Amino acid sequence: MFRKTILASLLVIATGTAQVWAQDPGKPVTDTIKVDSIIVAPPVVVDSTLRIINLNPFFTIHVDSVLNYQLSINKEASRYYWYLKNSPIGLKINKDNGTLTFKAEKSFFMSGKLKYDQEYKVSLGVQNLSDPNERVDTAFTLVFYNTDIILPKVKPSVTGTLVVEEGDLVSFRVQCEDGNFPIEDILFTSNITIHDYKLVKSCNDDFVWTPPFDFVKETDSARIKILNLSFIGSTKFKIRDTATVRIIVKDALNYPQAKKEYDQVIANVDKYIVSLKYTFVQIDKRLRKTKNTRTTFDLTSATTALSGTILNTAGGTNEQTVGKILPSVGVALVPVKEAAAPNKNVEQNQASLIRASIKRLEYMKFDYALVGERDPAIVAKTNKMKDELRQSQMQLIEVPTDITQNMTEEELNEYFNSKKVQKKYRLTNKK
Repeated sequence: MFRKTILASLLVIATGTAQVWAQDPGKPVTDTIKVDSIIVAPPVVVDSTLRIINLNPFFTIHVDSVLNYQLSINKEASRYYWYLKNSPIGLKINKDNGTLTFKAEKSFFMSGKLKYDQEYKVSLGVQNLSDPNERVDTAFTLVFYNTDIILPKVKPSVTGTLVVEEGDLVSFRVQCEDGNFPIEDILFTSNITIHDYKLVKSCNDDFVWTPPFDFVKETDSARIKILNLSFIGSTKFKIRDTATVRIIVKDALNYPQAKKEYDQVIANVDKYIVSLKYTFVQIDKRLRKTKNTRTTFDLTSATTALSGTILNTAGGTNEQTVGKILPSVGVALVPVKEAAAPNKNVEQNQASLIRASIKRLEYMKFDYALVGERDPAIVAKTNKMKDELRQSQMQLIEVPTDITQNMTEEELNEYFNSKKVQKKYRLTNKK
């Protein structure tokens, strides 16, 4: 019975309440113990996982307002530090107590560092100082708005009017100044149809175009054409702003084509000079052969006349007779010389004329050489070279210049510039 009483007491202590009925005082306690109910206490749950207990997933901030938000965790804060990733400019967090602070100044939006109505996703984290594995990484969204009415603007990076020439590159950037809402797309139009340009579709795109050399027509007044470019920007609420750029295109020279034409003319002049030099060599060689033949006749005639004079003064009759005959023979050799090797004054003049034409063309090549990468006088120089070439061809139209060549250009130049030729055709002043 004593053990039952102890058991009943233990049940009361362990489970809560129990009721025991005993007999009257003085009577022994019965063996029956009745327990109406047993109340079991709930188990104690320990929160061991690190959590941020008051994180707001979405923040909406008005411009010129201040954000001050205290973040909390389910553990002792002094043992943890806080950090941010991909945060917009101006947003900070206290690494010790997790306080978010931000002041949305208008200067951030005017400079384009921040934009209205744009969601900024910010990564947030907290980590145990002693155990790097105990950490929480999460994120929240930050959006800025403004109640003031600020209209967006399209601002090209150039002034209102540009003056260019055909072939010049036109390049500028189409920038935007956002208002309450950013400009999402840009429409481009022009008063004249143009081709081969880089289309502008959004802010900070570059417009690139090169006016072709046939853009300005001969019928255009003042040899210019005015092109008006319009850039129309619009927001998602169809608020629009238009910027216009005026381009004055002036008629200009197609320099690559002019350079090709100039090079072709120079090549024709060089080819004609080589042909003239070969013709000059052939004529000059014939003149040398004729000169040698005439010199032989002159020496023979002079020897005959001298011999006749000597014999005519001799003592014998026969010698004097022969001496009278020999001078007449020397005189007879002169018509024979004219018949065998006549004077070639025409060829002599042709050779002199050819040499003068060659020198003139070479001088004109030197005088009309191009200066710099883009010589502005290339057209005039090309026309001058054409005129000089045409004039030389007309002047030497009677001279056969299509003789088959069997000499190289180096051999021709060596012959043409030799000392004998220069001495022979040098102009001298006779007193």
